[in-house]
Amino acid sequence: MAQAGANKFKIGLALGGGAARGWAHIGVLRALKKAGIVPDIIAGTSIGAVVGACEVTGHLDEVEAFARELTRRRVLGFLDINLSGTGLITGHKLAERLYKHIGNANIEDLPRRFTAVATEIGTGHEVWLSRGSLVDAVRASYALPGLFRPVKLDGRWLFDGALVNPIPVSVCRALGARYVIAVNLNIDISHRGTISNVNPMPASDVVLEDAPPVTGKNGVAVRRLLQRQILGRGEDVPGISTVMVDALNIVQDRIARSRLAGDPPDSMISPRLHGIGLFDFHRADELIARGEAAARREIDDLARELDTRHQSGPPSAELPAP
Repeated sequence: MAQAGANKFKIGLALGGGAARGWAHIGVLRALKKAGIVPDIIAGTSIGAVVGACEVTGHLDEVEAFARELTRRRVLGFLDINLSGTGLITGHKLAERLYKHIGNANIEDLPRRFTAVATEIGTGHEVWLSRGSLVDAVRASYALPGLFRPVKLDGRWLFDGALVNPIPVSVCRALGARYVIAVNLNIDISHRGTISNVNPMPASDVVLEDAPPVTGKNGVAVRRLLQRQILGRGEDVPGISTVMVDALNIVQDRIARSRLAGDPPDSMISPRLHGIGLFDFHRADELIARGEAAARREIDDLARELDTRHQSGPPSAELPAP
């Protein structure tokens, strides 16, 4: 199998959003490397930008080790509650972890082309972050509205890119990729877009359940209450984060299907992630394994197509990369 660098055309990898499901991207990258497929260009949205940034900086091993060590308690430890401002979580702890993994790198200095996708507040413009601080670009790309604080870059407030380009195939093509591999983390959601009629319960049948009291001192009670409100009190009572992320995920899926229909990738890798929640960051072992299995299912076809493209040479009119 020819390496990407040996091909006369560039390979792009579009890593989609999907919150905790994004750990599956690590497995996909592992399987591609084992097959000798190393993308020249990586574009990522949200968690796809996080994993993509770690890959292009050579720190995928570190983020994989971090992901595999996460427990429910450790995930809660990264939720630095924000009592004022534009997000429930400040994101400082996560930003510190990102700096630890990828340092102060600038995107234009990376060994491979990389772009993170974000959305501008107010205008809804799709913003491609391909220069400047890598950490800031990634933070802007994963800043879920209402959950994380938006990030201000070059005078613009930015948040999650999944609102405009959930699987950035178009970015890879614009950067010069002639063969684009896309990773869709939400394929199972695509099969749930049916219409159903629900008969609401009569008001007399509705039971309002009181939340159990929260005890603590010196602000601990407030923190526990907010964590419960954010993450939920149980399987039948979704928290604020679940509601917001699920809503975003549904919108993201509809946008992704529309955009992929207009600009389909050359190959699609779709891990089977049914049953894994968007905040199940502690299930990295399972997610990475599922991502690797999904990529292995496509490897033979990928290798065959890439060899065919390599032998046929580049198209007659190469478009210059911006």
